[in-house]
Amino acid sequence: MNNYSPYFDGHNDVLLKLLFSKEKNKTKEFFNGNDYCHIDFPKIKKSKFVGGFFAIFVPEKVPDESLFSKMASKSYSYDLPSPLKYDHSIATTISMIDILKNIIKNSNNEIILFTNKNDIINFDHENQIGIILHIEGAEAISENFDSLEILYELGLRSIGLVWSRSNIYGNGVPFKFPSSPDIGSGLTLKGKELVKESNNLKILIDLSHLNEKGFWDVAKISNSPLIATHSNCHEICNHSRNLTNDQFKAINDSGGFVGLNFATAFLREDGQMIDTDLDILIRHLDHMIKHLGENNVGIGSDFDGAKVPSKIKDLTGMNNLKNEMIKFNYSEELIDKIFYKNWLNFLKENF
Repeated sequence: MNNYSPYFDGHNDVLLKLLFSKEKNKTKEFFNGNDYCHIDFPKIKKSKFVGGFFAIFVPEKVPDESLFSKMASKSYSYDLPSPLKYDHSIATTISMIDILKNIIKNSNNEIILFTNKNDIINFDHENQIGIILHIEGAEAISENFDSLEILYELGLRSIGLVWSRSNIYGNGVPFKFPSSPDIGSGLTLKGKELVKESNNLKILIDLSHLNEKGFWDVAKISNSPLIATHSNCHEICNHSRNLTNDQFKAINDSGGFVGLNFATAFLREDGQMIDTDLDILIRHLDHMIKHLGENNVGIGSDFDGAKVPSKIKDLTGMNNLKNEMIKFNYSEELIDKIFYKNWLNFLKENF
């Protein structure tokens, strides 16, 4: 069965993949397609991808899969990487924004950047691809917030305060299994200021990668619904990166949203970053729906940033997840909600 449904993704790292690829012409590479990115234009066209949060993540070195191999163990605990310097972070962030802007410029208006509510209300998902510019870790935001204004003007509309490392705003959770997410201290005073400033600008705040104390700080301060764009269920997989039932309750009480992460280490009961069957994704979806309802759950794949199940592999395998959902008696209506309608409806209300 090749019955693709439209699909909106809460998190991918394709801009990082393009930044560090050997090809000089990143725009051409994206539109021509390749065999190492989970997302590119040919895969988008084949799979009915309608858009998503395109993350900008600044690594401390050229990315490789060494972390994935370290997480293929029965238990593990890795210290948080060292904090990044602002100058390096803002320069790398601008480089990835330039890649995205060139892709949009050369798309013949087929790819658009969501910058306000009307962009989403008027979005034609059958003929357009809508992108939300997101930063994963706020190292590119200067302490006086001057660069926040610059990034906002460039289209930034979603911020993950931290990745799994510390910065001047707070602390991420280390990659640790088995483990509670309650590791380390909460937001700094500057982090709390950044939450309020993001609220003022109507920039979404992503709680994925934030430790539990930081999560509760945001829950207390923010006047926006709580969002975890790419997180899973701690009750099923006892990983530091996953959300507890208490956190799900807080998200639900706020009218918030959670996107299912495809990274296998955050899915499997044994916490290993190795291949897995698709039934475990259904277990996580069932748990999320139980705690959040059918309208506040979507997908945040982590494409191009994690090892995903081989039966999905990349965008072109999304129909295999759909078929698995059908196998477990998910209706076409519910599949469409989880694949794209819930995200778009949530953004219409909260963008």
